[in-house]
Amino acid sequence: MIVGDAKGIFIPGLEDFPLGRRALRGLRLVHTHLRNEPLSQDDLTDLALLRLDIIVAVGVKDALPEDIHVAHLMPQGSEKPIEILSSMNFHRFNLDFLSFIESLEEEMDRKRVFSQKDQREKSILISVSQKPKYEQEDSLEELKELAFSSDVLVLDTVIQRPKAINPKYLMGEGKLKEVIINALNKGATLLIFDQDLNPSQVKAIGELTEIKVIDRSQLILDIFARRAHSRDGKVQVELAQLKYRLPRLTGKGTAMSRLMGGIGGRGPGEMKLEIDRRRVRDRIILLEKELRSLSEARKQRKQRRVEKGIPIISIIGYTNAGKSTLLNSLTKSAVFVGERMFATLDTASRRLRFPKEREVIITDTVGFIRDLPKDLMTAFKSTLEELQDADLLLHLVDISNPRFEQQIESVENILRELNLSDKRKVIVFNKIDKLEADEIENITLRYNAVSLSALDPSTFKPLLDVIEQNIWGEKLAEVKL
Repeated sequence: MIVGDAKGIFIPGLEDFPLGRRALRGLRLVHTHLRNEPLSQDDLTDLALLRLDIIVAVGVKDALPEDIHVAHLMPQGSEKPIEILSSMNFHRFNLDFLSFIESLEEEMDRKRVFSQKDQREKSILISVSQKPKYEQEDSLEELKELAFSSDVLVLDTVIQRPKAINPKYLMGEGKLKEVIINALNKGATLLIFDQDLNPSQVKAIGELTEIKVIDRSQLILDIFARRAHSRDGKVQVELAQLKYRLPRLTGKGTAMSRLMGGIGGRGPGEMKLEIDRRRVRDRIILLEKELRSLSEARKQRKQRRVEKGIPIISIIGYTNAGKSTLLNSLTKSAVFVGERMFATLDTASRRLRFPKEREVIITDTVGFIRDLPKDLMTAFKSTLEELQDADLLLHLVDISNPRFEQQIESVENILRELNLSDKRKVIVFNKIDKLEADEIENITLRYNAVSLSALDPSTFKPLLDVIEQNIWGEKLAEVKL
């Protein structure tokens, strides 16, 4: 029971009736309209945003009930998202609510594109940018692949190209509410923005909806957190996550977590938000210290390799280009591979033996991606700096990907950031089994590259020839794979 005033009522938090368990929330809102007016646009927006079972306005005239106005949501795909029933006299109104709402929810469940038993997050992908539309579409396609890698079901995509970016919501508030209502109608539990959101935007959008809101960087960080298995990888990912989350920690600022004692500590105590921030900062300092220790261990391993004089070849490239598959095929290894972005995260090193009792160490690095989160780039810098020690970089490219040219440029940009542009490098096109021979030949000539299928060792000779020429300056006679 809520008591308002002549202008309206304030609906409190509805945490006890969360979204997602059912098609509707399990709450109905019955309120009064003191001038016997019909349902307002605000009423209908609340109905849609809160996923209420039904909204009812009882009109008042001469201090007595007069007309009753009713509206409810419609199943996905209906001609109108909301049905407004004809108003009638309050005393003649009769509705078997429970049977009505049960049949409505059953119909809503039937119209959904996924099973109610599906426990995955259901997402709407949103791009708000002033870039050309084809660039937005390409970026959203990549975001779809990232969502798949994170085991997220994509229900729909939204592209907005506003004249000016709204500093608070990216898009206009009205348009954002439309997107949220559409997401709720489809049963989404997650909004993923293709653009990075600043802390105030996350807070503002989150206040409009109970659906979780994340951006591209957070999705990538989530994938990295799932894939990291080595201590190096886990430390670097946790550090990146904490640095990303620290400025986004928000709270009401009233809860007291503990009282402080001693000189300078007496008073009302620390607010819980401040304690959370302090704990995150302490954890960041601890992880950075551990990262330096791990970096020293890597330097010692590097020193041993240098002393033995074994050349190092690093396989680099865009995520999902086939780096781990190539490493496995070249060295008869069993590094994990998967047809998804960032299937492997931890660096792997293997030896490859050449004729004349010569060998090289081949390393498989973490996959690159455009707009790599800055916090992640900083955290992985110590690992990526190992590329400085490589005698040769093999830039592996998925030739079957329609965006391979943009992917090459993205990798080149990251190499420039790491001051590795001058490092000896060979472009290697992978997955030639997916294209016609003429097309492969033209692309390979254009980039002065070699081409192969990482799944077929019989295609490796051009690559091995190039390695031999770059490392020892000789032609390859025979290599034992």
